Amino acid sequence: MTVFHFTGIKGSGMSSLAQILHDAGNQVQGSDIEKHFFTEDPLRERDIKILPFNADNIEKGMTVIAGNAYKDNHEELIRANELGIDVIRYHKFLGNLMGQYISVGITGSHGKTSTTGLMSHVLSGFAPTSYLIGDGTGHGESQAQYFAFEACEYRRHFLAYHPDYMIMTNIDFDHPDYFGGIDDVVEAFQSMALQVNKAIIACGDDEHLQKIHANVPVVFYGFGSENDFEARNVVKTTSGSTFDVFVRNEFYRTFEIPSFGDHAVLNALAVISLCNYEGIPADIIQQQLHTFGGVKRRFSETRKGERILIDDYAHHPTEIKVTIQSARQKYPNREVIAIFQPHTFSRTRTFLKEFAESLETADNVYLCDIFGSARENAGDLTIDDLCDLIDNCVVLKTEEIDVLLKHQNAVYLFMGAGDVQKFQAAFEQKI
Repeated sequence: MTVFHFTGIKGSGMSSLAQILHDAGNQVQGSDIEKHFFTEDPLRERDIKILPFNADNIEKGMTVIAGNAYKDNHEELIRANELGIDVIRYHKFLGNLMGQYISVGITGSHGKTSTTGLMSHVLSGFAPTSYLIGDGTGHGESQAQYFAFEACEYRRHFLAYHPDYMIMTNIDFDHPDYFGGIDDVVEAFQSMALQVNKAIIACGDDEHLQKIHANVPVVFYGFGSENDFEARNVVKTTSGSTFDVFVRNEFYRTFEIPSFGDHAVLNALAVISLCNYEGIPADIIQQQLHTFGGVKRRFSETRKGERILIDDYAHHPTEIKVTIQSARQKYPNREVIAIFQPHTFSRTRTFLKEFAESLETADNVYLCDIFGSARENAGDLTIDDLCDLIDNCVVLKTEEIDVLLKHQNAVYLFMGAGDVQKFQAAFEQKI
C-alpha cells in the first residue's frame, strides 16, 4: 500500500485531505514548518506523523501531494522528481477524489467554510458523508455517498473540480495580489459554473451571481421575492434566528437555527435548497440545522468571567461587518470591541477605506500589526495608516494587552486570518 506524503500538511485544505485519507484506511504522513497551527491538532489526534521539511522524507513508492503554497523548487518536490515520483497538487488530487461520490462543492468570496461545515453536518444526518472544510477539518467515510468540500477561488484553484453540485454564496473582490478586479473574479466564477454537472445553487441576492450562465439548472436562494427559495418572516433573537422558507412562492417549512446575522440565514437557506433538491426530508434538515456546533475560527466563543471573547477568521471588510452584526444580535446590551489584525499588505492597501468603515461599526477598535504571508511579507504600508482613518482606534501590542481590561460589560471580537489568536491568548492570561 502506498504512503501518502503531504508536503505542507498543516495547510487548512491539506490537513483536511490528510484526515480524509487516513479515516478511509490509508497510510498518511506529512511535513511542514515547526510553528504550531490549529490545523495540526486533528492530525496529532489521529497519530498522523508530522515531520520537518527534509528531502529525506521522500522515498520511492510514495504518493506525494503538494500544498499550493510550495513551488516546484521545494527540496522535497525536487527529491520526488529525482526518484521519478509524480507530485500531485492538492487541488488536482481533490478533483480526482470527488468523482467517487455525489459531490457538493461550496464556493464564494465569503461564507465558504461556515456553509461547508453546515452542509456536511446536514448531509451526514441523511447518508454517510465525507467532507473537507477549510478550517482544517476533514472526515472520511468508507461507505460515503456524499462528499461535501470547500472550493477556493484563489488563483482559480477551483477550476480543478467538476462537481455534481456547486453552491455559490456570493462574489466579491478579494485576493488583490491575484485578481485584477471584480470583473476578473466574476470571470473565474463563470468558468467554474460551466464545469458543474447537475445544478448550481446560487444566492440570487448577489448582483453578480444573478448573471451566472451554466449548462445545468441554476437554483437561486435569498431574501428577495424573485428567488426560487426565499426566506421570509425572519425573527432574530439572542438565541438564534427563525425564518419561513417559500419554494417558488409556496410555503415549505419554518426553520430555526442557533446562529446569528443575515449571513447565517443565507448559509442555512443554501443548505436547505440543496437538500430539498436532493429529496432529503425537511425533518432531517431541521434536526441537523439545530444541532450544528459551528466550525473553527468562525464566531468561536470563549467566556472568561463576565467577559465574552470571540475568535473569528474575518479578514475582509464584508466579513468584519457581518461578525459585528452577529455580536450585536446575540449581545445587544454589551459594548462591542473589535481587535483586528489585517492579513497581507496588498489586501490592506486595496481595502483601506472599506476596512475603516466596517470597523467603525464597533464601539472601540484595536489594531494589530499587518500579518504578511508566505507570498508577501513586507510592504510600505503600516498599521498606523489604517488606524488614522478610524475614531476610537488604538494600535495594540501583546505586551500592552491589559489596556483591554478597561472594558467591562463587553464582547471582544478577535478578527483576522493571521495569528491574532496570540492576542486573545495574552488577554486570557491577563484576565
